[in-house]
Amino acid sequence: MIIITQNVALKLNHSAELIKAKRLRLRMTQKELADAVGMPKYGDRTIRRWECGDSTPSALELTSILNFPETVPFASVKNADYTMIDLFAGIGGTRLGFHLTGRVRPVFSSEIDKFSVKTYEANFGDTPAGDIRQIEAEEVPEHDILVGGFPCQAFSRAGLRLGFEDTRGTLFFEIARIMKAKKPKAFLLENVKNLLSHDKGHTIEVIKNTLADLGYHVEILMYSAKDFGVPQHRERVYLVGFLKDKVPNYDDFEAPVPPCNPVSVGDILEKDTDEKYTISDALWAGHQRRRRKNIAKGNGFGFGLVDAESPYTNTIPARYYKDGKEILVRQEGKNPRKLTPRECARLQGFPENYIIPVSDTQAYKQFGNSVAVPVIHAIADNMLKVLDKS
Repeated sequence: MIIITQNVALKLNHSAELIKAKRLRLRMTQKELADAVGMPKYGDRTIRRWECGDSTPSALELTSILNFPETVPFASVKNADYTMIDLFAGIGGTRLGFHLTGRVRPVFSSEIDKFSVKTYEANFGDTPAGDIRQIEAEEVPEHDILVGGFPCQAFSRAGLRLGFEDTRGTLFFEIARIMKAKKPKAFLLENVKNLLSHDKGHTIEVIKNTLADLGYHVEILMYSAKDFGVPQHRERVYLVGFLKDKVPNYDDFEAPVPPCNPVSVGDILEKDTDEKYTISDALWAGHQRRRRKNIAKGNGFGFGLVDAESPYTNTIPARYYKDGKEILVRQEGKNPRKLTPRECARLQGFPENYIIPVSDTQAYKQFGNSVAVPVIHAIADNMLKVLDKS
């Protein structure tokens, strides 16, 4: 039971001003704020009525909004042992993995998507620079470690030199030119599993040769997130490298051994979820219809259905916001539901205090595009052990 104290009553009398002021400080739209505090479908309309004074929130609703965090939870580590830059930063999943070591301080980041920038700012207190293609290498600070993910793009086969010049016109080139200019001691690059077979192996060959030409020893790792404490089968390739001239003991690097502790989907599920996450009859019927067709053609199942006892989910993709077919949660007596954004965050290993300041649609895209933080953290720990000895 909510006890209406004099202070709460006073706030309720000024709720319109308080809510609008809070939202503007957070630089959030009404839709973003409604989704962020877990309001039902069309919660933005309710926020709008509250701000206009047409209606008044309950004490619990007002408290929920006013308590939404404004303090950056993952501010840079002071007196860190190493510095890093974060390219194609997204919402900072890779940065977070290094941050959790307590030993690395970011000095530069770059991200082009404005919604990802908003989430990055809310959690780290830094505003990433924009399009890395428009940033000269001289503008990037000196750093010890470079991290980033990049789209899997085909390289030109003209000349078949398989080196730095062949990467021009691709986003990997942006990483390579920063490395060439700044010569960081180490790097960590993340990509999809298909990077190894992309363009019949030509893509990874160009990447390896380019990095070798720049003076780096490269290790190629592949892990699934489910082996690092989160219930998601998400296989990703990780390229770990050390500059031979600066890190002569590069051979000391040891690939992390996955703990492979038992996990289940129930580990990340919220106890009570709003009805807005339950998919409609039409969408559920469509999923089932496509599934029957796929099975008849031998093309798989069409959607992934899990419950609390399931050991893990499928990979959450950036397109998850569209229909949720990759991961649907069974519900007793009604249609299955999509994961909530917070559940998506947990599925990627983000801490509970990670702030989600965007709409559900953008949050789904962001977590689908991000990384499994526990995997990054494990690799980062082992990279630092090598750098400590160099």
